[in-house]
Amino acid sequence: MSQDRKILKNCVITGFADEIDANVDKQLTLLKQLGISHLEFRSGEGINVADYTQEQAKELKQKLDACGISVSAIGSPIGKIGIEDDFAPHLEKLSHVMDIAEILDAKYIRMFSFFMPDKEKCGKKPEAYREEVFARMEAMVELAAERGFVLLHENEKDIYGDIAPRCLELMERFYGEHFKCTFDFANFVQCGQDPLAAYELLAPYVEYIHIKDALAENGMVVPAGEGDGRIREVFAKLEQAGYTGYLSLEPHLTDFVGLQGLEKSVEQRGRTDGEYAFCQAHEALVGLLV
Repeated sequence: MSQDRKILKNCVITGFADEIDANVDKQLTLLKQLGISHLEFRSGEGINVADYTQEQAKELKQKLDACGISVSAIGSPIGKIGIEDDFAPHLEKLSHVMDIAEILDAKYIRMFSFFMPDKEKCGKKPEAYREEVFARMEAMVELAAERGFVLLHENEKDIYGDIAPRCLELMERFYGEHFKCTFDFANFVQCGQDPLAAYELLAPYVEYIHIKDALAENGMVVPAGEGDGRIREVFAKLEQAGYTGYLSLEPHLTDFVGLQGLEKSVEQRGRTDGEYAFCQAHEALVGLLV
């Protein structure tokens, strides 16, 4: 497939295969059918990666190896707690996620920068929590350095690093061998942040790309290129910059597909909603690369 691309020819397509189905075997089957050699592992059999046992991770690794599929990143929930929640158990959870990542031979771990209290209720802006955010991030980056992993901060709604300027604060403070940026188009759209302006601000720090688009008017997630994520424009800049990293499909299209699915039944489509949504997301991405 890569030889048919006109841009980003050396990038590797990966994705959150748990959006295909909870069942890992079904995830891997569709990935193989689509010619996708990697996945960003977030959950299997309804179990979040942070709750996997080491034995479960070893069993998963055997399945992945048998299918010739590698893990591009661990799609962990680390950093998805309130900034006022107890941090010590969460740091222990990060250590456990690293144990799982080690078994799955993954160097990247996706993470976040903590949910902020409701401004209307507490009367405080996110900047009021900067010191605590930084202290927690420092502890996590230090652990990543000790264990040899790379934390990938994803911009996400309602966390400290939801908009580009605060993502930049984090990058200017922690960017290095063990802390880099995952760029998510749709999340920026849903925060009212222009994704192209965000990319131009964060370009030196971007290590990993999530492929997800959204409409600015209502935040609805749509196939890549059909929303306000300015994906084509950012792709052009990535091409110019020589980006050769991962393009990770995170479809979030079941609602969108559900509306269109009224036209055809699962039997007529030949795929479940999750499978159909993932295929539609993959097709939209490939269409942007040719």
